Amino acid sequence: MISIGLTGWSDHDLLTIRPSKRLEDYSSHFPFVELDTSFYAIPPDKNILSWIEKTPPTFQFIPKAFQAMSQHKDWLKFFPTEQQMFEHYIAVFEPMISSDRIKAFLFQFPPFFDCTKEHVQYLRKVRHFMKDLPVAIEFRHASWYSDTNKENTLTFLAEENFIHTVVDQPKTPGNSVPLISIGTNTALTLFRLHGRNYEGWLDSSGPDWRKKRTLYDYSSSELDEFVSIIRQLEKDSKEVAVIFNNNSGGHAAANAKQLQKKLHLDFDHLAPQQTELNLFEDDL
Repeated sequence: MISIGLTGWSDHDLLTIRPSKRLEDYSSHFPFVELDTSFYAIPPDKNILSWIEKTPPTFQFIPKAFQAMSQHKDWLKFFPTEQQMFEHYIAVFEPMISSDRIKAFLFQFPPFFDCTKEHVQYLRKVRHFMKDLPVAIEFRHASWYSDTNKENTLTFLAEENFIHTVVDQPKTPGNSVPLISIGTNTALTLFRLHGRNYEGWLDSSGPDWRKKRTLYDYSSSELDEFVSIIRQLEKDSKEVAVIFNNNSGGHAAANAKQLQKKLHLDFDHLAPQQTELNLFEDDL
């Protein structure tokens, strides 16, 4: 099984007919979405309930772990203990968990999170705190995939029942990893596509560095490359969830539609798609 989704639902004008109902419009095209807002702040309960209400019963979310949970920031700035931080995060998402609206929780670790005993122990702690919830791991430091560590990394992820996040991104020094098309979880593999804007990934200065980084339009031949990679990943996992994160220039939705066509995919149980005529009638 192959599913396709995008990062967030607010930046995809191609999918939006009703600006006040972007999530509803989005959920008429794709079966899941990556939820990035939970990285910057753990959302309030009312937001979780609203997102559930606005989407079909089978629609799923991939929430990003809160930034202190993935060691981008010190947890002491936010919570008295690490355990309380994880417990609060899980409690907030409980309505999604109990209604099977969570595809996976995504822990994207920073470029300085390298392959050390200390960081391996932290990953064990993550598994302990997250219990048996589906957790996807995305590394940004190449040491996890070095000739010495690659096999051990993948074995460790499998042993801890972590979902491997396969990454496509520019091969820049210091903040990128190679594309390793191997799944470590029989249920799910994530394939996260960040674009190939090499200069954008090198430049982390200025307030708009994230937008520079994800400004990329995949070509048809590059999407063809992904078809073969996805077919390979299907041998390792029941589901391969493809996430387009090249969204700052509005390319993610179009690329996702192109890939969907190349893979001959139809998604069931989506929200009904609106048309300009439907919108006009609703306004009367």
